[in-house]
Amino acid sequence: MDGGAIRRWAALGAAALSLSGGLALAAPGTAEAATSGRCAGREVRALPFRTGTVHLYRSNGYVCATTVAKKSGSGLLLVSVQARGNRPVTDQGRYRHHAGPVTVHAGHRCVKVRGAAGRGAVASGWILC
Repeated sequence: MDGGAIRRWAALGAAALSLSGGLALAAPGTAEAATSGRCAGREVRALPFRTGTVHLYRSNGYVCATTVAKKSGSGLLLVSVQARGNRPVTDQGRYRHHAGPVTVHAGHRCVKVRGAAGRGAVASGWILC
């Protein structure tokens, strides 16, 4: 083989290694994106409203919430959870289907939850006490 052929084979091998490494790095992000919008634990409450539902989960002293719109592309979505004595943790934006998850450490404290999708909204008092 001449020098040009060796360089071409080396370049082809380097490109193949580079591509396989890129795919390996992209795979965990894809798996993470597929599970986004999910909370750990068991669902303890659902707060339905006209344009969506806020789902609340509890696990090991943590409370997690997501807002799921009834119609995809509902506009502004919001989910907020506040443990008594702390500031609320909020996720809001122009999402396609759901906002969140947001998680707070509540321990055995009560929490307040808010959710909105488009023009509909829900707000709880102190719950899960």
